[in-house]
Amino acid sequence: MSVEESNLKLYGIVARFSTPEELVAAAERTRDAGYTMTDAHVPFPVHGLSEALGMPRSKLASLVLVGGTLGALGGFALQYWVSAVTYPINVGGRPFFSWPSFIPVIFECTILGAALTTIISMIALNKLPQPYHPVFNTPGFERASRDGFYLSIEAVDPNFDKTKTHQFLESLQPVEIHDVEP
Repeated sequence: MSVEESNLKLYGIVARFSTPEELVAAAERTRDAGYTMTDAHVPFPVHGLSEALGMPRSKLASLVLVGGTLGALGGFALQYWVSAVTYPINVGGRPFFSWPSFIPVIFECTILGAALTTIISMIALNKLPQPYHPVFNTPGFERASRDGFYLSIEAVDPNFDKTKTHQFLESLQPVEIHDVEP
C-alpha cells in the first residue's frame, strides 16, 4: 500500500494540548513546518490562535459593509420612488424630494441590511449546519467544549505523511495524539 493510499483512509491526525499557550505555540510550529490544512478546536476564543494557524482575515466585515450599503441605498431608492415618482403629494409646500425626512428610514434599512447579511454570511462562511465532522469521533473530543485544546492536521495537506506527521506532533509534546478516520 502506498503512502497516498494510506492517507486516503485517514481524515487526519489530532493532538490534544493541556493549555491554550501550548496550543498556540504548537500551531505556530505547525505553520512554520509548512502544514497548511490545519485547524484548532478550543472551548473558548484563544488570543493569537488564528494568526498562529495562518488563517486569512475574515470576509465578514466586507460583506456586512456591502449589505449595509445596499440596505441604505434600497431604503433611499424606495422612499424616493414613493415620494417623488409614484405618489407625489405636496405637504406644506415641501418639495417632493425632501431627503432629510428620509434619514430615519435609511438608517433603519442600513441596520436591517447589515444584520441580515451578517446572519446569512455567518451561516455560509461557517459551513453550517454541519451536524457531523470526522474529528467528532476522536476519543475524548467532547473535552473540546470544556477544557481540551486540540490541533488537527488533515490528510489532504500536501506535506502530510502519516509517520512523519505523527513524529512531528510528538515533538510538540501533546497530551495525546489520535488518528481520525473519515
